[in-house]
Amino acid sequence: MFIYNLFMNAYIALYRLTRGRFGGKNIVLLTTKGKKSGQPRTKPVFHLKDGSSYFVFASAGGSDKNPAWYANLTANPKVTVEDHGNTISGNASTVTGPERARIWQLLIAKAPNFGQYEKRTVRVIPVVRIDLA
Repeated sequence: MFIYNLFMNAYIALYRLTRGRFGGKNIVLLTTKGKKSGQPRTKPVFHLKDGSSYFVFASAGGSDKNPAWYANLTANPKVTVEDHGNTISGNASTVTGPERARIWQLLIAKAPNFGQYEKRTVRVIPVVRIDLA
C-alpha cells in the first residue's frame, strides 16, 4: 500500500505541476471529503464531459467493490474537479436508468476497456454526474 500511495501522490503532483499534460487528456483529479475522516481525498479518474456536466465512473478496474472515492461522494456530494489546470466545484450524483445507459455507451465508444471492467464484476458500475456548483 505504501508504494501505491507514493505512486499516486507523485502522479497527482505531476498532473498539477504540468496542468494535466502529464496524465492524459481524459483524466481529471477528483477531490472528495473522506466519509470517516472528513479529510480531502484526491484521485485521478477517467472522465467524459456531456454539456456542462462531468461524468466519472466508479469502475475500480472491475473489482466487486466500489472505490472509496465513491463512498466518500455519496456521503458528501460536494466535490472538486481539477481539469488540466482549472479547478471546478461541483455536486455529485449517481446516474441511473436511460441516462446511465446513454452515458455508459458514450464511455464504451471512447474507452472500450470499461466494457471489460463491466464483465469482471456482478455489480452495476456507478456512473456519477458532477454538476458545476
